[in-house]
Amino acid sequence: MKLTDFKYDSEKAKIPQQGAEPRDSAKLMVVNRSSGEIIHDQMSNLGNYIKQGDCIVYNDTKVFPARLRGKKEKTDASVEVFLLRELQPENMLWDVLVEPARKIRIGNKLYFNEELVAEVVDNTTSRGRTIRFLFDGPNNELYDILDRIGEMPLPPYIKRKPDEEDKQRYQSIFARERGAVAAPTATLHFTDELVGKLEGQGVEMVPVTLHIGWATYREVEVEDLTKHRMDSENYNISELSCEVINAVLQNRKQRVVVCGSSTVRALETSITASGMLKPSTGWTDKFIYPPYDFKITQGFLTNFHQPESTLMMLSAAFCGYELLQKAYDEALAKKYRFYGFGDALLIL
Repeated sequence: MKLTDFKYDSEKAKIPQQGAEPRDSAKLMVVNRSSGEIIHDQMSNLGNYIKQGDCIVYNDTKVFPARLRGKKEKTDASVEVFLLRELQPENMLWDVLVEPARKIRIGNKLYFNEELVAEVVDNTTSRGRTIRFLFDGPNNELYDILDRIGEMPLPPYIKRKPDEEDKQRYQSIFARERGAVAAPTATLHFTDELVGKLEGQGVEMVPVTLHIGWATYREVEVEDLTKHRMDSENYNISELSCEVINAVLQNRKQRVVVCGSSTVRALETSITASGMLKPSTGWTDKFIYPPYDFKITQGFLTNFHQPESTLMMLSAAFCGYELLQKAYDEALAKKYRFYGFGDALLIL
């Protein structure tokens, strides 16, 4: 398939600037891959479509306040630093994006507040730099400072400044493992009450971790999808999660329902020769687009994504291209909310 196969009239899409309240009041579209039937419901009724014995797999990554604002040494010019990835915790080294990039050079010191200073130690790309925080305390104290002075990294299509409430608003209730700069948005629809209902009807909730990077918003720049390369992201799948998921896979009457593209990519990366899931930790650059033979994923909960995005391509690979197009057309017609703070799509 080609990049332009994944266009739609995004100007008709409603793009909310914050999520539904309560979270599970979001709309839920349910698509049946076999029959092509489309049902319109509400996220709070998710349990009507999940059976006893099914397991729901979610990403427990935690978004951290990755955007810092500071001043450049001597000139006092304003700078913005976006933390992408921690390279060496023991040396406080990070890969970052900087603005204005043309004025940020190796050796420059950047002052964020009286507690936190960084030095630029390398150039990586036109906007990319490696910095070292000049901080004498342990990592957990550095993270405490980042939590206090950093801003949440809201997606580019959110046209407002982040505020303190976003540190909860742009975070799922499952967030445990710090390391993401973008939220696993399919799980933003869950509430403690909804999880309690699901567990009460015999559904197992199973975590894996994939730390979503800023590249999730990077545009695909090639028409031939076979030439696109995803950035690598760090993931972890525990032995306990594997045991639960594999038991469901072996029982043909139960299903593995996966929340979000990041979770799908982690699961589909770590497969044995027999088609079972194996525990692993590492990096994945897996790019899923039609056609693709899913080994683990038997149900998929996601959002309505940007046109020509890798997220939409993965949805099409699972749903079927024509049926996904029909679902998006119907979502536009019925005023569903799109993108990260938008409504939910369940494909079974």
